[in-house]
Amino acid sequence: MPALIKTDYIGEVVWLGFVASRQGSLRSAPLTEMPLTYGGYEAEDHAGVTRPSCSRVLTQYPRDTEIRNVRQLSIVSQEELDTIARKIGMDALDPTLLGTSMVIRGIPDFTHIPPSARLQFADGTTLTVDMENRPCIFPGQEIEAEQSGAGKAFKPAAQGMRGVTAWVEREGIIRVGDAVTLHIPDQPQWAP
Repeated sequence: MPALIKTDYIGEVVWLGFVASRQGSLRSAPLTEMPLTYGGYEAEDHAGVTRPSCSRVLTQYPRDTEIRNVRQLSIVSQEELDTIARKIGMDALDPTLLGTSMVIRGIPDFTHIPPSARLQFADGTTLTVDMENRPCIFPGQEIEAEQSGAGKAFKPAAQGMRGVTAWVEREGIIRVGDAVTLHIPDQPQWAP
C-alpha cells in the first residue's frame, strides 16, 4: 500500500530563483528554468547533499555540524505572499527579497502542508517537503531597503505564511508555468 496519497491539489510554478551567495545578499536572481540534481540547484548557495547545521537544529547538533541538506530550496505560495504584502502595506511582495527558490500558486494553506509531503511535477521531478520555513529578520532587511517600515513588519506578518523548505528526491528540470501535484503522507497527525 502506498505511503503517500496523491491529492487533487495541483499548483502552478509562477516564479523561480536562486541566491548565489548569502554573504553578498539574500536576494534571489530570477530564472525561467531550474535544473535540479540530488544536491539541489547547483548555483544556489543552499545547494549540496550536506550542509553545516544552523540555528534551526541547535537542539539536535552544535552549530556547523555536517548534516544532510534538507533545505536545498525555499518554496512559498503566491497567495501567502499577497497576504503578507497587504499586512505590511505593500502592493506586492517581490520574491527576490525573500531569498526564495520557487513560488507556487494554487495550493491552499501552503505553509502548512505536512512534512514529508511531495511536490511532483509532470516530468516526474519530485521535491520532498522538510518543514515550515519560519520568518526571520533577513528578508525584513531586504524589504526595508525597498520600502521603509514594511521590512520591520515582515516577521510578525509572515508568521505561518513563510512557505516550506524542501530537498530534491528525484532529479529533473522545473520551469515557470509547470504544474505541480501535492502528495501527502498517509498517516494520522501525531496526538500523544
